[in-house]
Amino acid sequence: MKPLPHVYEVSLTGGPATYATVSAGSLPDLRTAPPLDFDGPGDAWSPEQLLVAAVETCFCFTLRAVAAASKVEFTSLQLSGQGKLERTGSVTHFTEITLKPVLTLPPGSDRHKAELALRKSAQVCFVSASLATPVRVEPEIHVSE
Repeated sequence: MKPLPHVYEVSLTGGPATYATVSAGSLPDLRTAPPLDFDGPGDAWSPEQLLVAAVETCFCFTLRAVAAASKVEFTSLQLSGQGKLERTGSVTHFTEITLKPVLTLPPGSDRHKAELALRKSAQVCFVSASLATPVRVEPEIHVSE
């Protein structure tokens, strides 16, 4: 890892209605729009989906690092996430994000050690740690036979 601080630059181009395009360096552009719930078209990534996706991807990459450091091998990770948006008083905000990782381990693996790696990954993921929204993890672990 390069020394901190890291700086990430992202640009957005948009007009007065519907779609906006997010760009970052040489990465493919990303078309965004409000979700159906906010009368958007429903055919482009929304800010709400991007937030949940950022938590999911950070969790995945953190798990890889934590598992390697903890000597926990896994053969696959399937991860679904859900963000709950609610109004509290006059503020609309995410009140929780739930991650449901399904981790598959090779035969003979220590399930408890894998569960500890999953829990630690949730605690040290810097995207989750940057949010005021609580992130719950509901793991499922399978050991291959």
